[in-house]
Amino acid sequence: MEKEGGQKLRTLKEHLRQENPLLVNAVEDFLRLDKIGHRMGLLKPGQSYAGQIAWWPLVSVLGTFSAGKSTFINHFLHYPLQATGTQAVDDKFTVICYGAGRDVKVLPGIALNSDPRFPFYKMSHELEKVSPGEGSRINAYLQLKTCPSDALRGHILIDSPGFDADAQRSATLKITDYIMDLSDLVLIFFDARHPEPGAMRDTLKHLVANTIGRGDSTKFLYILNQIDTSARENNPEDVVAAWHRAMAQEGLTAAKFYCIYIPEAAIPIEDENLRLRFEGKRDRDMAEIQNRIRQVSLERAYRIVGTLQSTVREIQNEKAPFIQEAIGRWRRKVLWSDGFFLAFLVALFVAFGYRAGYLSWDQPIPAASIKNVLSSEWGLTLMGLSTVIVLLVMHFFSKRWTARRLLSQLRKSMPETPEKENILDACEKNIGPLRSIFNSKPLGWGSRAQRQVAKIVVDADRYVQKLNDGFADPSGNPVSLPDTQEGHFVPVEELKN
Repeated sequence: MEKEGGQKLRTLKEHLRQENPLLVNAVEDFLRLDKIGHRMGLLKPGQSYAGQIAWWPLVSVLGTFSAGKSTFINHFLHYPLQATGTQAVDDKFTVICYGAGRDVKVLPGIALNSDPRFPFYKMSHELEKVSPGEGSRINAYLQLKTCPSDALRGHILIDSPGFDADAQRSATLKITDYIMDLSDLVLIFFDARHPEPGAMRDTLKHLVANTIGRGDSTKFLYILNQIDTSARENNPEDVVAAWHRAMAQEGLTAAKFYCIYIPEAAIPIEDENLRLRFEGKRDRDMAEIQNRIRQVSLERAYRIVGTLQSTVREIQNEKAPFIQEAIGRWRRKVLWSDGFFLAFLVALFVAFGYRAGYLSWDQPIPAASIKNVLSSEWGLTLMGLSTVIVLLVMHFFSKRWTARRLLSQLRKSMPETPEKENILDACEKNIGPLRSIFNSKPLGWGSRAQRQVAKIVVDADRYVQKLNDGFADPSGNPVSLPDTQEGHFVPVEELKN
């Protein structure tokens, strides 16, 4: 499995070398972190920090059934890729990428599950955690579509099934959370034909309330689609206000709704002035949305470097200290346990010595007598050997019992996070019965590993500086700006011309 994963990552580097060489260096840094993570026990066999990254610019389209997600995608692609309709037409998450062939290709979910270049790499493992047995049904949740639309060059789109689906709900929510974490841009669609959003409270909670405190909250765009349906009553402001109130109840008070409708699916607006009013608003909002989509190539590079930085800081500032604290608690408990058993055995040894006549309450045994006992009497010698053996056995079982108890306490006290099991596995690796209590450092976290991590921190800062150099130079020299459509940089002078 590791050889296969290494081959796929080498393929990924070849692709990135042509598109953005800076990210090739980021792959190398992620691979160094993988080695450290495996030595520390923070990664299980087959897991990889590099494999958890969506390396291509990723735009996700979420929302409820009949909110017009597929119609929007077809309009953006200028290609009738996704089936549309008022009923659920697709119950899978669809990853859409550029394909040079003239025909659309539909590939099963395993194509995504096994390729680190795409999102959902190793997604079957995550599904198995949420719903045992579902990991083997990856094809029931995911599919990959290729499309010859030029709008897809340099981007990946994800079309989601209706968020309010009842079937396979736990797994659907898990995948939804996963793609929100991976995405550079998240378009959340709501249906303007339902101006009373109270019935969608659960949807709002997951798509809005759970995203408010995120550090990347600016990547979420809230889109009120099919706003043309309010033209007959001429009350788009009332519709938007109703949704603003619903968002405010979930804690998002500064939300902006993009109000759009797709021309080819719109209701004709007879009143010319009204039509121009609606079209003007639609065109301005659509232009903003499409501009954000064009920027994701650049945002992707910052996202990957940011993920590299956050991964390193988590290991340095959170995971390694947490493991070291667990080791310290385990060592203290083992030493207390060993001290108790040692005191018990010493008391037992003294009592046996008095009872056997080796020791006296009235007067101590002369030195010559002690020497004779040690040289001629095997009782005391055997007692000493037995004591050592018992101490070693009790020490071994004390370490194992203390480790199990501590792990149980940690499991109950730790918050539920995607990495909880990995951290517990790392703790277990460091406090096993064969682990010396005189070593307080986490396994794999020696001076060499810390030097490597410090170097990765410096590398990540340098990557950010290189990205910034494409936009600003304090010296006043000409800079280059990114061509977000293709992911390359072009001189400012060319843009002026």
